[in-house]
Amino acid sequence: MLQSTLRTIDRWLPPPEVVATQRTGRRGEEDAYFHLRRLGYIIIARNYRSPRRKGEVDLIGWQQGTLCFVEVKTRTTHDVKPAEAAVDREKRRQLRGMVHEFLRRFPPDTPWRFDVLSVYHEANAESPRFELFRNAFSSR
Repeated sequence: MLQSTLRTIDRWLPPPEVVATQRTGRRGEEDAYFHLRRLGYIIIARNYRSPRRKGEVDLIGWQQGTLCFVEVKTRTTHDVKPAEAAVDREKRRQLRGMVHEFLRRFPPDTPWRFDVLSVYHEANAESPRFELFRNAFSSR
């Protein structure tokens, strides 16, 4: 009886590699949050979702009077493809929709931009390495 119950539960659990990837992503977003705070960003939202749109914005914060929508990409190596390359056309389209949804709460002349923060957790490094791309892509 116990074995059949455990087998049923195992079918619902994601494969171990998905769980590891999610852990890496969460760890990167946490590190990104504190890194951006050290750079002077005032974070006002984390993992913003809208009931009207698909997706989420990882971090939203103010930086010197500009509202910044930050996509965080975390990798364990820099060897294959840079993390920021994962923000492809479809991801940018999705982010634009989320941002327009979020901006409905602000005056129309609110300055804003998209930033991409790559976080690298490389095997032999003591701490993560960050690459920030301010104004990484346009609003159109």
